[in-house]
Amino acid sequence: MYAVVDRPVSELSHEGQLLIWAMRSWVVSVGKKACPGTGIGKVFAGRNMIAALQPFLRMMALFNRGGLENFEFCQLTCNHVSEHEAIFLQLVSDARSNEALIVRHTLSMLVEEEFVGDLFEAIVTLSGALGRASEAPYLNR
Repeated sequence: MYAVVDRPVSELSHEGQLLIWAMRSWVVSVGKKACPGTGIGKVFAGRNMIAALQPFLRMMALFNRGGLENFEFCQLTCNHVSEHEAIFLQLVSDARSNEALIVRHTLSMLVEEEFVGDLFEAIVTLSGALGRASEAPYLNR
């Protein structure tokens, strides 16, 4: 997480940049009481990542509904990664590695217990879909 917090979004991989944009777009859409899947889905499809759309939308809805705190996201035009955005990126990245059990433990500190299992499943599925689309890490080195 600390590898990307407060870093420029432009230093992230294409997948990392996509997730930051999608998280922020989801927040904007929900704030306007609009369906977030429409606009986000078009971009995911255009990047050959449509398989990641449903688990992404599920992840965001579960964080929104079961969160133990209000998660903070930057404005769409902001070029830096917020702390919560960095946490979400790290969870998705860790779910694709040997750190998957840490993801589940971390989730128990972020959301109500009844949401942990479904959220873990959504993140693992999202991570797998992104991994199949590209093997790039979330942070360009």
